[in-house]
Amino acid sequence: MNRFNGQALLNKHQGALLTVEQMAQADRLAVAAGVPAFELMANAGTAVALEIQRRWTPRPVVVLCGPGNNGGDGFVTASWLRDAGWAVKVALLGSRFSLKDEARQHAQRWGDEVDSLSPQVIEGAELIVDALFGAGLSRPLQGLALETLRAASRAQVPIVAIDTPSGVMGDTGEGLGAVAAQLTVTFLRKKPGHVLLPGRELCGEVVVADIGTPATVLDVIQPRTFENHPGLWLATLPRAGAAANKHSRGHALVFGGYPMTGAARMAARSAARIGAGLTTIAVPEVALPIYAGALNSIMVRPWVTPEDFGHLLNGSRFSAWLIGPGAGVAKHTFGHVLAMLASARPTVLDADALTVFQDDPGVLDRAIHGPCVLTPHDGEFRRIFDPAGDKLSRTRAAARRCGAVVVLKGSDTVIAAPEGHAVINSNAPSTLATAGAGDVLSGMILGLLAQGVSAFDSAIAAVWLHGAAAASFGPGLLAEDLPDLLPAVLRQLYG
Repeated sequence: MNRFNGQALLNKHQGALLTVEQMAQADRLAVAAGVPAFELMANAGTAVALEIQRRWTPRPVVVLCGPGNNGGDGFVTASWLRDAGWAVKVALLGSRFSLKDEARQHAQRWGDEVDSLSPQVIEGAELIVDALFGAGLSRPLQGLALETLRAASRAQVPIVAIDTPSGVMGDTGEGLGAVAAQLTVTFLRKKPGHVLLPGRELCGEVVVADIGTPATVLDVIQPRTFENHPGLWLATLPRAGAAANKHSRGHALVFGGYPMTGAARMAARSAARIGAGLTTIAVPEVALPIYAGALNSIMVRPWVTPEDFGHLLNGSRFSAWLIGPGAGVAKHTFGHVLAMLASARPTVLDADALTVFQDDPGVLDRAIHGPCVLTPHDGEFRRIFDPAGDKLSRTRAAARRCGAVVVLKGSDTVIAAPEGHAVINSNAPSTLATAGAGDVLSGMILGLLAQGVSAFDSAIAAVWLHGAAAASFGPGLLAEDLPDLLPAVLRQLYG
């Protein structure tokens, strides 16, 4: 039930992100299919030159070439721009004799003088092409490469990076000495490092160029990481037909805490706005006047004892439930989470519902039997999961360990399924850094679960819609604005 249901869309590889090794495999498969490696490199360098020409008028350009294939791409770019009438200088890290295979051939076709790499080589340049390392570098940038790129950054000369800015790790987005590029041109598909932070900001505008790699190579590679976009999940979003009624659209239950009541109320409104036909908040009896006085279309059910809450869960009326926002790090929260999970119905756990397991996370792992989505921020994640490693790897490991979909929130939210599929979100504006935004997200996931959407599709759709709603509002956003922004976003998606 946690599996990604959009298998047909996966097979089209929409939004696929390729690791550095997968991209190398794609090149090998392309060559095996009859596309010469020399031609792939020629197409790559030409694509970079064309993107430069689309954005800038002719000006003095310095192309910084490294000792590998990235440097070979740079020589092609330099040759193309020179032949188009640009003033081009090439600087090489190392010796031209150290270049191999296609890179060496394209360096020979350049034919003109090649300078040694140094910070001084950029003097007079009005555009820099970083063809030093790309995504293949596995260590921090250092030496002349680091000094030269830093000099270019200080001079505020626009930098165009081939593949990734040198120093940005293609698989993780780490920036180990990288300086920001204004434009990055990559090939076939993006890599995780193009959308994970800080890589996403260091890359600037990212263009994915077609260099003649057969599309069939992706059928062999079968990518498991994707950049979030509606093509992945739009077909799974529920659309009410003429015969729909409030019961057929699902009934969402939110556990409402006390004295912190705002979080659960926002979550409940989000569940309703995203389409749940009925939404109920179960609240301690003492909090009933607060919730009832603040909500209209959301039903409020009081409970006095844990047994009362248990009776609610044992009925068949609810389709999915959420606990965590404002619940409190308390014994009763611990017990309510276990009771919800024991039902094996779709469940969302957020905030306090995660923190209550910090002393023994294994209890949570063993309790998860049905569709379940966990939505921790970094602090909550560290309390119950291993924080070691990059964001994509640790989110995947957490999902695999607990058997639930894990949504590790942030400006580059990562959503991972237990079987290994992962999606990275890139549309969240900085205005989402406001209290309560995470509560709204958990309510949106709940609303989709209640309507029968799978756990993974609910999570990736809600995360994207959350970002789109925030972006539609702009500055001054409050979390309580988000639910009422959803209808317009959905209307746009549905056309």
